[in-house]
Amino acid sequence: MPSPRYRNPPAMAVSLRHPVLQRRQMLQAGGIALLGLGLSHLEGLRAAAPGGARGRQRSAIFVFLSGGLGQHDSFDMKPNAPENIRGEFKPIATRTPGVQICEHLPRLAGCSQHWSLVRSLTHGTNDHSAAHLMMLTGRGVLPRGFNGSKPQETDWPSMAAVAQAALPRLDNLPPAVVLPERLVHNTGRVLPGQFAGLMGRQRDPWFLEASRFEPKAYGAYPAYEFDHQDRDYKQARGQFEIPDLSLPAMVDGLRLDGRLDLLGRVDARRRELDGAAGSLDSLRQKAVALLVDARVRQAFDIRHAPARSVEQYGDNAFGWSCLMAARLVEAGVGLVQVNLGNNETWDTHGNAFPHLRDKLYPPADRALAALLMDLATRGLLDSTLVLVAGEFGRTPRVSRLPEHYKLAGRDHWGAAQSVLLAGGGVVGGRVVGSTDKNGAYPSTDPQTPENLAATLYQALGIPREAHWADVENRPHFVYHGEPIRGLL
Repeated sequence: MPSPRYRNPPAMAVSLRHPVLQRRQMLQAGGIALLGLGLSHLEGLRAAAPGGARGRQRSAIFVFLSGGLGQHDSFDMKPNAPENIRGEFKPIATRTPGVQICEHLPRLAGCSQHWSLVRSLTHGTNDHSAAHLMMLTGRGVLPRGFNGSKPQETDWPSMAAVAQAALPRLDNLPPAVVLPERLVHNTGRVLPGQFAGLMGRQRDPWFLEASRFEPKAYGAYPAYEFDHQDRDYKQARGQFEIPDLSLPAMVDGLRLDGRLDLLGRVDARRRELDGAAGSLDSLRQKAVALLVDARVRQAFDIRHAPARSVEQYGDNAFGWSCLMAARLVEAGVGLVQVNLGNNETWDTHGNAFPHLRDKLYPPADRALAALLMDLATRGLLDSTLVLVAGEFGRTPRVSRLPEHYKLAGRDHWGAAQSVLLAGGGVVGGRVVGSTDKNGAYPSTDPQTPENLAATLYQALGIPREAHWADVENRPHFVYHGEPIRGLL
């Protein structure tokens, strides 16, 4: 799906130390199209913030479970509650004394020394679109002009967009990447909260479209693909469609040289007219470098990953996504948002227990545990925050919708959800907050989307005073809450 269109992109405030794109620079950037390289997705290319290389950067991987993971059936089980609340699953022990999680997450249970839980995250909506915006932007109130049917230019910026603007660039990689697809409802409606909103379209994160949209099929294709309503569908997806970062077939070396020469002459003429420096030279060099840099291509292309790595993460869309996230962080991307499942995959209104047990938990448990262990083995976990959350939790009571599903499930519930965090300074084996006996509302230490966003921004090293200015030059601060206490 195309990105929403924004008018009059605002400038970034000096405190984030990013250049303002004036009209002349926008015209310069448009000159890249003369290359014929299809680089419209490189809108975020800009000079690194002052200070040069970051050394071992601070990074984050935000794993988003679109649809909403049930807290009772994952990380906040209530085994002593009545059957219509506790559900069908049983708890198992983790490596952390006293901490239990779902029996169908054994790999995560076996590496609990690396992760902690927040069981008391709460916000005020049960609506998918509103909750997506709240959790993806870290703002628990809706913006002016919010429209659940489509993104708006007045939406809050996503956390990925803030990272895209605030983090310096390393080598030829964008500071923030979203993979393997945008979040799209099965009707084709693009969910709000994913984009830069008020910051302007030029601050959108870099979307890596590697997964073909299939409106009826959910989950970790090909092995774990399913349909929530058990309808018949024809499986159409087998592998990621990795974007080709090589030169297009019709642009050989001679033609590329010719186009670069033409751009050079255009540049020279422009400099004669307005005395500008070589901004386009820098943009063009980055664009060409992205095409020909072997390290960049390797970071994005998992088709040639070692068989051992694919086996470790799982040979399916969930495994490929987490493996690619680890590679991108290692290569230098600051924030990778992994949308773990298309089309609100975790929206388990019905047939919840067999689908969680057989289709969702096996690939997710394998991929997430592999991600944590792989980062730890490579010495990257201490500098990389891993955050796993959905847009909300699920209702305490198990319910039936017989007109749509054969078996029971749970509905939307914004009042409580569990969030897993690891790395980036987070001490493993801790539990922050709790819910009441039915898992319905926080009973201790409630946390908000603002607290979660502040935790992520702090892990990325974004300063507390950071802010940006909208089109009317009004300041907007990045932080709207305190980082979650008890994790570090």
